[in-house]
Amino acid sequence: MVALRGKEIDAFLARPDPGRPIILLYGPDAGLVRERADALLASAVDDPNDPFSLVKLDGDELSAEPSRLVDEAMTIPLFGGRRAIRVRAGSRSFASGVDTLAESPLKDCRIVIEAGELRPESPLRKACERAKTAVAIGCYPDGERDLARLIDDELGISDLRMAPDARATLLSLLGGDRQASRNELKKLALYAHGKGEVTLDDVMAVVADASELKLDPIVDGAFAGKPELVESEFAKAMIAGTYPGMIISSAQRQAAWLHKSALAVAEGTPAQVLLDSGFPRLHFSRKPMVEAALRNFNPARLASIIEQLATAALDMRKQTSLAAVIAQRTLMSIAVNAKRRG
Repeated sequence: MVALRGKEIDAFLARPDPGRPIILLYGPDAGLVRERADALLASAVDDPNDPFSLVKLDGDELSAEPSRLVDEAMTIPLFGGRRAIRVRAGSRSFASGVDTLAESPLKDCRIVIEAGELRPESPLRKACERAKTAVAIGCYPDGERDLARLIDDELGISDLRMAPDARATLLSLLGGDRQASRNELKKLALYAHGKGEVTLDDVMAVVADASELKLDPIVDGAFAGKPELVESEFAKAMIAGTYPGMIISSAQRQAAWLHKSALAVAEGTPAQVLLDSGFPRLHFSRKPMVEAALRNFNPARLASIIEQLATAALDMRKQTSLAAVIAQRTLMSIAVNAKRRG
């Protein structure tokens, strides 16, 4: 059984084993699947843009004729050189083609199969895990250590360092999709170019604005103590395909802002001044619920909620199949307890 994990994955990706040319990449992190596939294919052929060197196949089409996978893999390029095949798996099985291919003598050809989440009993996953010439690699949302390394790698290119509070906040905002995280970091590096150090304000200005469009009613409803609104808007977000981690990230940013604002209110700053200032500027339609949130929570309770949301974010990374349940349960808890005093 060849299913790589942990450091085995990094070692294999750095130096792919030529004795295992069939590589299955699967899992809920589509961005990580694509990133690893791109790297494996780039190192497999001289020119990834050459259609004779890199053949792209659709898994659902292969299911009607699985033998085509073998035919393509055994084809010798007209002008010689190395060859690779990229297969994007769909809902239909072409596992029989993989079984046959695993018994075929392949020369200078790498086959990279991209798939979503696959159960252990999935025919495609089973075929790759039992074949001696194949390897299966799970691609799951980055943990804190992976994200820290990604941050260092991307910002290091621009010779940028991070303030501790900026790093802590950034870690809470990334994850779920490797390519989305990398894109956010590239934006941040461009925004902070020449500054030397990335600050919390930089993070909030660049990363914190991602995909907020339809998340505000859910988050505002939670802190304003409106569980019915949270329930209905959360359901809409799930139907629209919104990743639950994005909602929790939005709630974390709001909790951090509310905590900072609650401390200011405790020191005598009028709440209205905080609502009318700040960056990004609060839309007028949100002000009533955000003002209610400031009335509902004192700094101590908001600090507790920040911890609660951080725990939820970690649990979601560990249990991706339960991400939506964990996110909704956390937000509903905040909403139900919003008007509790003390």
